Amino acid sequence: VPIPVPPTLSSLLASSRSYRGLTLVLTFLCYTSYHLSRKPISIVKSQLHPNCSALGPNPHNDSNSSTWCSWAPFDGDNYKELFGALDNAFLVAYAIGMFISGIFGERLPLRYYLSGGMVLSGLFTALFGLGYFWDIHVLWYFIVVQVCNGLVQTTGWPAVVACVGNWFGKGKRGLIMGIWNSHTSVGNILGSLIAGAWVSSAWGLSFVVPGIIITTVGIICFFFLVECEWCDPGHKHTAGGPLSLSGQSSVDHSNSPKEPAEELEAISFLGALRIPGVVEFSLCLLFAKLVSYTFLYWLPLYIVNVGEFWGQQGGREPGKGASPHPSPLSLTAHFGAKEAGDLSTLFDVGGILGGIFAGLISDYTGGRATTCCVMLVVAAPMLFLYNHVGQNGIGTSIAMLIICGALVNGPYALITTAVSADLGTHESLKGNAKALSTVTAIIDGTGSVGAALGPLLAGLISPTGWNNVFYMLIAADVLACLLLARVVVKEFRGWCGYMARQRGYVRP
Repeated sequence: VPIPVPPTLSSLLASSRSYRGLTLVLTFLCYTSYHLSRKPISIVKSQLHPNCSALGPNPHNDSNSSTWCSWAPFDGDNYKELFGALDNAFLVAYAIGMFISGIFGERLPLRYYLSGGMVLSGLFTALFGLGYFWDIHVLWYFIVVQVCNGLVQTTGWPAVVACVGNWFGKGKRGLIMGIWNSHTSVGNILGSLIAGAWVSSAWGLSFVVPGIIITTVGIICFFFLVECEWCDPGHKHTAGGPLSLSGQSSVDHSNSPKEPAEELEAISFLGALRIPGVVEFSLCLLFAKLVSYTFLYWLPLYIVNVGEFWGQQGGREPGKGASPHPSPLSLTAHFGAKEAGDLSTLFDVGGILGGIFAGLISDYTGGRATTCCVMLVVAAPMLFLYNHVGQNGIGTSIAMLIICGALVNGPYALITTAVSADLGTHESLKGNAKALSTVTAIIDGTGSVGAALGPLLAGLISPTGWNNVFYMLIAADVLACLLLARVVVKEFRGWCGYMARQRGYVRP
C-alpha cells in the first residue's frame, strides 16, 4: 500500500494562490451581478413616462394626448415623486437591512448566505419586470417588490468584502481592492447596456434578464466559492487550516480537542463602533454615497430632460430666443432612453479609473482619509462645471462624465473596500477577524442611508430645476470632506512625525 506523502510548503502556497485568485474572480462576478440587477430602474424611468407628444397622435383618441404612451401609475404630473418613492423603497430597505446583515454574515457560512441572497435578488428583480407582462398598474406592487429586493441585496456587500479581506493582507489592499471594486461600475455599465437593449420594445425584459443573470451567478458561487484561507468551503472560520497567514504549513487535527481561546466571538455592534475611524468614515460615506447613488438613479433621466430643454431653446438660454445655428448642445435633444443610458455608462467608466487611482495613491502614501478628502474637494467644482458646461457638445459631455465619475466614485470605492477591510482587522481587535463583516455592514449601512436620501431628494428637488439638484450634490461632497477632517489631521501628524524621525530631529 503506498504511503501518502504530505503536501510540501510550495504546493500549499500554489494552492493558496489559486484559491485566492478564484475567490477574487468569483466575488467580483457576484457583486457585478448585484449592481447589474440594480441599474435597470434608472434606464426604464424615461420609458415609463416618455414624451408621448413626440410619438404622434394618440391611436386610441384619449383626451390626454401627452401621456397616452406612459405606463400607469407613472402617467401623472407627479411621476418624478413616484420614481423617487420607488428608489427610496429599495434604498431605505437596503439601509435598514445592511445593519442587520453584517451580524448574520458573521454567524452564518458566507457561501450559503451570499448565494441564497443572490437567488432571492434575482427573483425580486424579475418580479418587477413581470409587472410589464402581467399588465400591473398598481403602485404598491412595485413598492413591495423594491422593498423586498432592497432587503435581500444586503447579503452581498458584507459577504464579499469579508471573503476578500480574509484572503488578502494589508500590504497592497488599496490597489487590489481598488481594481476589484470596479465590479460596481462594471455592473452598472452592463446593467445599463442590458436594460437598454429592451427598454423601448419590452421594458419588462430589462429586469427579467438581469434577474436570471444574478441567479445563475449565485448558483455558481454556491458550488465554487472558498470563504477564506483558514476554513473548509461552506464552514465556519477555524483557527487553523492548510496554510496559516504566516505561510507555515499546519495540520488540521479535527479529532483533537480545541482550546477555548481559539474560538473568537463575533464582535458586537457597539464594539465595532468603538474601533477608531469607523464613525468618521461611516458618516463620510453617507454623503459620498448620496452623490453616487443620485447619479446612479437619475443621470439617464437628467440627460434626456436637459437635452429636450436645450433642443427646445435651440442652444440658447431661456428668454433669449432660438438660435439660427443650434449649438452642439442640441445634439442631446435626440437622446432617447437607450442613448441616454449608454451615455450614462461613462460615469461608471470614470468610477473604475477613480477607484483604482484612489487605491494606488492611498497604498503609496498610507493616507486613506487624505486621499478621499482631496478627491472630494476637487469633485465639488467639477460637478458645478458639468451642470453648466457639460452639455456643450458630445466631446465635452464624455470628458466631464468620466472626470466626475472618477472623483465621485473614487472615495466611495476606497471607503467601502480597503478602509472597511483595514478597520475590520484593526490592531485594537487583537486578531479577531470576525469583526470584518460587522464593520463592513456598519460603514456601508450608514452610507446606504445617504444612498436612500440622494434619489429621494433629487425627486423632490428636480421639479424646481436641475441646478438645485447639483447644488445639493455639491453641498453633500463638502460635508463628506469635513467629516474626515479629524482623521486627515491625524494622518498629517503621523507623516510629520515620520519625516522628523527620518531627519533625526526626534528620537524614535
